[in-house]
Amino acid sequence: QVQLVESGGGLVQAWGSLRLSCAASGRIFAINVISWYRQAPGNQRELVAAITNTGSTNYAATVKGRFTISRDDVKKTVYLQMNSLRPEDTAVYYCNLQQDRGAENYWGQGTQVTVSS
Repeated sequence: QVQLVESGGGLVQAWGSLRLSCAASGRIFAINVISWYRQAPGNQRELVAAITNTGSTNYAATVKGRFTISRDDVKKTVYLQMNSLRPEDTAVYYCNLQQDRGAENYWGQGTQVTVSS
C-alpha cells in the first residue's frame, strides 16, 4: 500500500504562485509515475503534469510554461510549482502514483487551489 498526502493549496490572486507538495509513504517501487490531476466543479478530473522515476515530464497544454513538476526521491515528495496562476486553474488538485505497470494506482485526498481575479 501507498499513502499520498498533498499540501500547499490555498487562495491566491491571479498571476500569483503556489507550490503543491505530495508526500508519499509505504511500498513504493523504483519504477513509477507520479502525476498531478485537478478537478473543477462540474468538470472531469484532468491530468496536469506527470513525472517518471527517470525524471521525464509531461504537461497539459494549458499549464505548459507556467507549471513545473519535480521530485525528490530521498524525501519521497513530488512538487508542483505553479506560476502565473489564472482563475481557470481553480480546482481540487490530486496527487496520483502508478506503479507495477499500472497495476497499482493510488490517489491522495486532494488540496484546494483557488485563484481570484
